[in-house]
Amino acid sequence: MEGTVDGFRYGAVTPVAAYLMACLGGALGLRCIVRTLLSNQSWKAGWLALGAASIGCGIWTMHFIAMIGFQVLETRIRYNAGLTVLSLAVAIVVVGIGVFIVGYRGASTLNLSFAGVITGLGVAAMHYLGMAALHLNGTIRYDATAVGLSVVIAIVAATAALWAAVTIRGFMTSLGASLIMGVAVTGMHYTGMSAVSVHVHSRTGGSWAGDSPTSLLLPMLLGPVIFLLLAGVVVMFDPLLVLGDGDWNRSSASTESTAPQPDPLFGNQEDRVVHARAPQDPQWAAPHNPHR
Repeated sequence: MEGTVDGFRYGAVTPVAAYLMACLGGALGLRCIVRTLLSNQSWKAGWLALGAASIGCGIWTMHFIAMIGFQVLETRIRYNAGLTVLSLAVAIVVVGIGVFIVGYRGASTLNLSFAGVITGLGVAAMHYLGMAALHLNGTIRYDATAVGLSVVIAIVAATAALWAAVTIRGFMTSLGASLIMGVAVTGMHYTGMSAVSVHVHSRTGGSWAGDSPTSLLLPMLLGPVIFLLLAGVVVMFDPLLVLGDGDWNRSSASTESTAPQPDPLFGNQEDRVVHARAPQDPQWAAPHNPHR
């Protein structure tokens, strides 16, 4: 029997919440990557790792918040805890590979393409690994066309996000890029979910042991959400991350303009004092030439 699949059990609440988490993770990740480009003195590996973890946690949190609204009317749904945690690790590690490639090898077309493909495949792997953690009294089937489309969207979104991270440095432009990234990542999720159909087993057949969505997902979501909030605090208290390249340079320029400027003829103020004293000070007198 074909099951009735519903991805919007709570209406617009779960899609909107999922989108906001994807935007938050994307915004924090982009700013952390930008931080390594604005200052050569920053701890590059640490900022890149923080950016990768922020993007990965944002994507993973988006996925499972959206999955809270997923149901099949004819059967209960449970989740395998091990696969759920593994999907989070995959998201962070694979996004990290793409971020480190761009961060250390540069933003050439080849590097961006390679890193975008790896990161996009990682995002897709996280999604379908998370779906593999789903247990129900039935068999999940996927439409190959929709699955392929979701993978393409993931690759394009990942490539665009990496390009934005190394190209867009202003705070407001990075915020706009994160909003677009949130649309792409959330769109990838729901495109992948549109590929799902469920063949429900008989009432007495099948095995679907595991933890219920609320008992497993809500506590597990708490950790990544807290991490994103802490990462947000780090960003808020780093002026270079908040201001961005253009604003930071303008701020530095204005600070330098208020400093005393050397006189083009006599140098700074101390030099002018020395020159003013020169005619009256005997030690500045010209040396005596006995042969003149």
